[in-house]
Amino acid sequence: MVRYALVVALLLGTGSAAAAADLDSSYQALKDAQAKKDPAEVKKAATEAYAAAQEVANEPTPQSTAAADQDAWKKRVAYGKEVEEAAEYALYATAIQAQPAEMVDLMATLEKQNPKSKYLDQGYATYLYALAKTGAEAKVPTVVEAGLKNFPDNPDLLMVAANSALEHKQNDRASAYAKRLIAAAGKRAKPEGVDAAEWEKQKAGFLGRGYWIAGMVSAQKNLYVDADKNLRASLPYVKDDKSMEAGALFYLGVVNYQYGKMTLSKARLLEAAKFSDQCAQIEGPYQQQAWHNAQAMKTEAGTMR
Repeated sequence: MVRYALVVALLLGTGSAAAAADLDSSYQALKDAQAKKDPAEVKKAATEAYAAAQEVANEPTPQSTAAADQDAWKKRVAYGKEVEEAAEYALYATAIQAQPAEMVDLMATLEKQNPKSKYLDQGYATYLYALAKTGAEAKVPTVVEAGLKNFPDNPDLLMVAANSALEHKQNDRASAYAKRLIAAAGKRAKPEGVDAAEWEKQKAGFLGRGYWIAGMVSAQKNLYVDADKNLRASLPYVKDDKSMEAGALFYLGVVNYQYGKMTLSKARLLEAAKFSDQCAQIEGPYQQQAWHNAQAMKTEAGTMR
């Protein structure tokens, strides 16, 4: 920590000195609150430290052009920005270990404090989970919409947006969000503090859901090539979710059958029958129709050269 900033401030005037001294005191209070692991104290201390840090970080350039004065100012501003980030981290780090109601309060405080904080970006999964657990689902769309303005490639936000659009039968929106989700998950770096294996699991969840939604929407719009590509891509990721796997296999059967008829491809019809047979092995709403489809596809393929 740049302790030298306070000493320099004392030499440059009471305004800078007072602000730096207040920041020193606020920052120490924040560290004390974190040590106690008390969410209410952390919230209070982080809010006060952030306000004090902003005052120092936003201090205007001094009129004096002397090298010593300019250097001292730069160090004070750097110190202020360092404490700003420390206050944001304190809210995030406390939130992810708190009870849902406290999670919501701390993450909402961070959101208000700096809606572009990298820790907010990392913490949206926690935030959305806590909103759901506290019965505040009605606030989720607002949080997601605001979050995507600042973090358009956040996979947690994109997955919620894609699911919501699909649920409300807004197919074009669902497909757009799903494709953004696929792209975002593919380039997202492993978040700090997350185990590599756990991150791969999370990323697989994002990719599976993204490919599945994009494929299901395309299948229902008779976009056979796009549906086939996305549903095939979803299969390795959705194999542990039998409901999603059955849906993917059912529509892979349908789109390959339709495409096979259009192109007079016996191989496509046989592949469609294979997908339908696989779907028929999974209990659920697709099972019976998939079995009938498979028989009809095999029969029709048998009439082709």
